[in-house]
Amino acid sequence: MINHETIDNIIQTARIEEVIGDFVTLRRRGVNQIGLCPFHNEKTPSFTVSPAKGIYKCFGCGKAGNSVNFIMEHEHFSYPEALKYLARKYNIDVEEEEQTPEQLQELNEKESLYNLNLFAQQYFSKTLSETEEGKAIGLSYFKERGIREDVIRKFQLGFSPDKWDAFSEHAIQQGYKKEYLVKTGLSIDKENRLYDRYHGRVIFPIHSASGRVIGFGGRILGSDKSHAKYVNSPESDIYNKSKTLYGIYFAKNAVISKDNCLLVEGYTDVISLHQAGIENVVASSGTSLTHDQVRMIQRYTSNIAILYDGDPAGIKASFRGIDMIVEQGMNVKIVLFPDGEDPDSYARKHHPSEVESFISENAVNFILFKTRLLLGETQNDPIKKAVLIKEIVNTIALIPDGISRSLYVKECSSLMAIGEQVLMNELNKILRAKLKKGSPELEKNLEVISPEQISAEPQLDFDPDSAEYQEKEIIRLLLLYGQDIIHLKLTNSEGEDVPVTVADYVVHDITHDEMEFENTIFQSIFNEYITGMETDSIPNRSNFLSHSNQEISNIAVNLVFSPYELSENWHKNNIMVTTEETRLHMHVMLSLHAFKSRKLDKMMTETRKKLSVATTPEEQGALMKTFQELKKHSIRINKEGLGRIITH
Repeated sequence: MINHETIDNIIQTARIEEVIGDFVTLRRRGVNQIGLCPFHNEKTPSFTVSPAKGIYKCFGCGKAGNSVNFIMEHEHFSYPEALKYLARKYNIDVEEEEQTPEQLQELNEKESLYNLNLFAQQYFSKTLSETEEGKAIGLSYFKERGIREDVIRKFQLGFSPDKWDAFSEHAIQQGYKKEYLVKTGLSIDKENRLYDRYHGRVIFPIHSASGRVIGFGGRILGSDKSHAKYVNSPESDIYNKSKTLYGIYFAKNAVISKDNCLLVEGYTDVISLHQAGIENVVASSGTSLTHDQVRMIQRYTSNIAILYDGDPAGIKASFRGIDMIVEQGMNVKIVLFPDGEDPDSYARKHHPSEVESFISENAVNFILFKTRLLLGETQNDPIKKAVLIKEIVNTIALIPDGISRSLYVKECSSLMAIGEQVLMNELNKILRAKLKKGSPELEKNLEVISPEQISAEPQLDFDPDSAEYQEKEIIRLLLLYGQDIIHLKLTNSEGEDVPVTVADYVVHDITHDEMEFENTIFQSIFNEYITGMETDSIPNRSNFLSHSNQEISNIAVNLVFSPYELSENWHKNNIMVTTEETRLHMHVMLSLHAFKSRKLDKMMTETRKKLSVATTPEEQGALMKTFQELKKHSIRINKEGLGRIITH
């Protein structure tokens, strides 16, 4: 259990733009920052971060929160785990009791899988560096490949002993459950006995974007063809291969700073390039690139360079996957290494500056690269060339931006020695076919409905006297300005001002009139302010933004967040602007009067209803008296507080 002081320290220390900036490329827009939302697929940024308020909100999908909420949502962490993540990021000590094996078993399943993977990584790393077998076999292998010890530690590389059940037996002894060993894929259950999946292999831990170990890759060191060269973790609750990029945790900051992501095939390609000082590199781990992986890269940059080992057949096989990247509007380049070389071998044989120069000088735009490669295979055969034209135009048609499409038509026209108009005609034909493709489906789903078949939609209940809007405004003012000071004039003094906090005044005013909120979440928030007043401790806005009750947290963020902020230039140029802050006293008073007015309206409506069914003169008289009293208060509040004149 993390104490409240530590939680407050974490929340106050964490800078929202830094936390989210580890996962999303943010660009400044006024006092806010914007980027592509990591929670849904979008091409136009609608994800907005407010550093001043410490919150984010996507105006596309509606996701919103603060630093803690973001980590919980993005990394699928529990509340305590998100706090621990931020504490590690900002070097804040979190004191916790050491967990016993029994306590480990009580953790929820996903957390148990994470903990088990961390335990396994530490075991493999320790085996590599501290055991005779690990040093003689695993460490020797890495050193033969020229991997330095600091890089081995950085990527947490390891070794699994060449014994069928060494790790499984050790994990069971330490209190880890058999079912979790199987679910993570660390162990294989065969005839009710556990066997190590990675025995006798060097280990490559796979990390999430936040640095948690979610899976492993194991490479065999022998030449036995009956065993797979690489074995990877199976799919689990924490590891999804199609949504994972090897090295993303170590690469994301470099990808953002260089505004470019290098994509390679394997683990050692990533590690060797990192050792050469080229850190903006990730691997698809031998799988075809997926939409989720592309979207992960797109969070950090729109530029991607794919590094190939020079095999034309392999490159052609990957064209379909690259087309998918083009379709996302990304700028794709291809880097082809000399025959017999791949990024790993080239990085080991050349100086880091030579590697970087080679990549930058040999990066060719994908569409032009594809055109040249296929053109070389046509051998002036008109039939093959016609197929080539269709292939290239199909790729150009995937580009979402019209201007970019036109530029590629011009470039490819020159390369293929064919008129621009011919390519443009073919391109337009494909685009029209795409547009038309949806029409038959739409028409097929439309049915002619006779008037008799039309039934009225059920009407939603609507209360014309609801104070929902006024309640929302009261809570918004408390969240934004609860600790701010307003000045009240004493009625029996000669203009004397009394300073009072907005929270003190609002809470006292509403509780004095014994009014409550219809919305239960608003009432819960208001109750916390009442408690705060009683203990002389006004709740801080951040308490609600990071509230353990997700409903309260979501409402707080939505009430506090505004996509529009006053530019700093107004202040720099000494331009006087009337804002809510400068007229805070007036806004508080108006909001309270509007709240009371609506409450009185509702009370009068309810009294009228009771009056209409009253049966005795005494009951009718009492209700009439109540109604007149309510109306008198309503007239006064509307006239004096809101400047309204009620005529009925």
